Amino acid sequence: MKPDLLIATNGFKGTWPSIEYGAWLASTLEKNITLLGVTENLSPAAIDDHHPLEDIFARAVELFQQKGVTYSLEVQNGNAEEVIPRRARQEDCIVVSGPLGRPQIRRMLTGRSIRHLMEEIEQPILYVPESRLPLKKILICLGGLGYEVTAEHIAMQMAMKSRAEITLLHIIPPIDLDYPTAKTVSANWRHLTDTNTPVGRSLRQALEIAKDDGLVANVKARQGNVVEEILAENKEGHYDLLCMGSPYSANALRQLYAPNVTAEIADDVTCPILTARFKRD
Repeated sequence: MKPDLLIATNGFKGTWPSIEYGAWLASTLEKNITLLGVTENLSPAAIDDHHPLEDIFARAVELFQQKGVTYSLEVQNGNAEEVIPRRARQEDCIVVSGPLGRPQIRRMLTGRSIRHLMEEIEQPILYVPESRLPLKKILICLGGLGYEVTAEHIAMQMAMKSRAEITLLHIIPPIDLDYPTAKTVSANWRHLTDTNTPVGRSLRQALEIAKDDGLVANVKARQGNVVEEILAENKEGHYDLLCMGSPYSANALRQLYAPNVTAEIADDVTCPILTARFKRD
């Protein structure tokens, strides 16, 4: 059974691109939509006041009907960073969300909402700060450890339906450990697909899948800081969708010291980002 879409909004106007993108994705991949509205800080005195959710729900329903997608509407009270993960745990879904309009001081103290959602949600997340349609160019970041497989598969489905061009990107960071595989990757970074390394095998497999599906795909490699090089490639390539894996649940100890690259990227880009947790099965 294909996972459906759970699109979340707290009524903030910045979440509209995620609703628009989710409607397109549901129509493209033939998925059902649940639109989750979160009412935050609702006091008893304001119970009869006009809530921003009313307007955004009205626009969304009109859009869903235009797209011909099956949808349902839900409203829950509470903090969106808590409500969305709790609701997501109830079913196999792809969570679609956008910026929740938090004040700058809150973002400085607690970080952006997307960071919290990534930590708490096990399902794939499509974060849409800006809708980039039609979908023509997809950047898939491959780290060679398999964290990106789930996101990669979803991206391939999207590419097949929209006939988008795929770029497979691997970043070679500065070598800080002296072991053979790292040396091989560093020495052969311009033609990684010819190496018998984990990243070489991942790139070859992804290329084969894309070409078997009739897609235009190419491989790129860059050297340097992982976050900086992904941001640079995204800016230079003008991609419509960025796909990355997530190491959460892969190695809990690693999370104590390893940076969350996807979260760092989400802080700086405006194109949609598709991320999915590593699943050992």
